[in-house]
Amino acid sequence: MKEKIGVAVLVSGGGTNLQALIDAAAAGRMPACELRAVISSREDAYALVRAREAGIRAEVVSRREHPGQADFEGRIRAILDSCGAEVIVLAGFLSILSEDFTRAYPERILNVHPSLIPAFCGKGYYGLRVHEEALARGVKITGATVHFVNEVPDGGRIILQKAVRVKRNDTPETLQKRVMREAEWKLLPAATQTVCAELLRRRKKEGTK
Repeated sequence: MKEKIGVAVLVSGGGTNLQALIDAAAAGRMPACELRAVISSREDAYALVRAREAGIRAEVVSRREHPGQADFEGRIRAILDSCGAEVIVLAGFLSILSEDFTRAYPERILNVHPSLIPAFCGKGYYGLRVHEEALARGVKITGATVHFVNEVPDGGRIILQKAVRVKRNDTPETLQKRVMREAEWKLLPAATQTVCAELLRRRKKEGTK
């Protein structure tokens, strides 16, 4: 059996980006990846249903039960260790990870952001606010970015970007849906595959030395 890199997906909501990963894996577009776990910060997240239906381990690490940052992240790390996940994908995960956590996984944590970074990004820029700001500024092109996560919000190295045209009659809601459909759902599986394939390439190279 061909070696694969274990991937864990961190979620907080409906899980449409998670579904894009599940669908891409099922279609054979992520051959270097194996989705090992889905971890939600909310027990009512529909993403957990998507995970279970796909046969993926689903876990809840709620803020209510783990109010301290160290305890919260410690439980997440325990799950990551137990399932052998080496790459972490943030797919609508609404909890901020500490610098200690991100440093423990250098260039192993991916996030998708609904703009062309460095536009409309950073602290406080998530969800509809990104698209509201884009429309308020009158931009003609927006899009999505998959980047590595570090201690700076939306500040890690960019992996992939895809542009999406803004239409004259767009609302924040219609723009959000089109950015998801045309950019986010395509970029996130592709970027995850790219990162996992590179890890396998390095491992193979080191093994032949």
